[in-house]
Amino acid sequence: MKRISVLGLVFLSVAALGPAADAPVPSSRSGGGDGLDRFRNQSVDWGMCADASLTASGTECAHLTVPLDHGRPRGRTLRIAVSRIASADPARRRGILQTSPGGPGARGLGMPADLRRVMSPEVAAAYDIIGMDTRGLGGSTPVGCGLGRSSWLLYAPGAGRAEFGASVRLSREDARRCWRNAPELVPHLSTRNIARDVDLVRAVLGERRTSWFGQSYGTVLGATYAQMFPRRVDRLILDSAPDPAEYPLRMVRRQGPANEGALDDLARWAASRDGLYGLGTTPAAVRAGIERVIGRAAQEPIRIGGHRISGHELPLLLYLSLVDDQANPEVAGILRVLRDAADGHAVTVPPVLRATLDLMFAGPGSDQAADYAAQLAMICADAAVPRDLGHYRRAVERSRLSQPVFGPLTHAPFPCAFWEQEPLQPLIPIGNKVPALQIQATGDPRTTYPSGLRMHRAMRASRLVTLPARAHTVYLSHPDDCVRRTVDTYLLHGTLPAGDTRCPG
Repeated sequence: MKRISVLGLVFLSVAALGPAADAPVPSSRSGGGDGLDRFRNQSVDWGMCADASLTASGTECAHLTVPLDHGRPRGRTLRIAVSRIASADPARRRGILQTSPGGPGARGLGMPADLRRVMSPEVAAAYDIIGMDTRGLGGSTPVGCGLGRSSWLLYAPGAGRAEFGASVRLSREDARRCWRNAPELVPHLSTRNIARDVDLVRAVLGERRTSWFGQSYGTVLGATYAQMFPRRVDRLILDSAPDPAEYPLRMVRRQGPANEGALDDLARWAASRDGLYGLGTTPAAVRAGIERVIGRAAQEPIRIGGHRISGHELPLLLYLSLVDDQANPEVAGILRVLRDAADGHAVTVPPVLRATLDLMFAGPGSDQAADYAAQLAMICADAAVPRDLGHYRRAVERSRLSQPVFGPLTHAPFPCAFWEQEPLQPLIPIGNKVPALQIQATGDPRTTYPSGLRMHRAMRASRLVTLPARAHTVYLSHPDDCVRRTVDTYLLHGTLPAGDTRCPG
């Protein structure tokens, strides 16, 4: 199973974003007197990455300086970590391809190597592929909220009022820690500011225009960049997009029914293989067995892999497991192990389950805790959410009947409900005619297909490639020749399909 972030509004006009969207681009390094030229004109010193595996992949790394507040370029600055895999054939190089793995809160320095392994040699020769740890994250200036394993992220509200109260306390404490430990930084981790950082990277690298590959949250960032800087976009790929108007709260809530559907899909698959996995001979029996395990974990936590999994954590474990139908064999095996462990039997913990549990229960000071802090701060910098706790209690209770496994998890109170201030730089509405290629899977449990269609409508010059599969982040994670040919053709020749297309899958 791949590492997937758990997440997925007030708007200001485009005119309030600093340089107007239609402003001319005098040169790759000049900004027309906005005070940012000292950032655009900095040098970039590519060298070895701190992560030896990145260096071994052919990736180079560097740090750039950006303003904390782009409207105050003489104020505090941040360090941004960037990475590069240079064109395999400089004679055929046509530009840069900037990238985002999603999240928010997913580290991006390894994205160039991931893409390089998938794309055709011709495309690899055409671009310098650029990665970035966004502000607040990884090798960039970290947000440092000091969060750990007790955070809201892990905790699905239980059936009782006291358990809902515990969820509220965890959310409130996460918010307080971020504001207590990083009060100057957290208000400035918005997607709009990250898009401005992306544009500074473009300028520092001496490019008048940039191409973009973003998946999941990276599609929101890419669409925001296109909205803010439409004349600086070359080729734009949006893989597994949400409705930008629903990000983040409604996007996460739509994941409840989507993941219930993914669980039903897995149950159908496992029921036809009962002789192998022993989870039940019908889809209904498989699902009922899963719900019984959750109920038992609520009464007595399951001890497995050195961890205790209660009914609060088990929904998240399932959520992280159901992303892609290619992982059905692994997930069915995990479900059998969980059931056996709940029955008190000695079990052998599969490596993928052990890794997922270690990720979920990572303590303070871990990379996962730091990434979650950045994710939380980015989400709360982008959009206001309801502050009325009754709103969340009612949402949790309404979700239980139709979403018994995932409803409480995806309707729990956001820590943003306890944020000290409203967003300074909320998301902008998306609506433009910048050409783009969008990829969407019909069974995506993260950024659902209907939500992706709304991104497609907002990006009015986009072409949609549909894949009939349960998958999220298709190009990198779900091998499909049709999708990869379409993406590579667009990156190499700039040719979009004549109309929306559907791959056979």
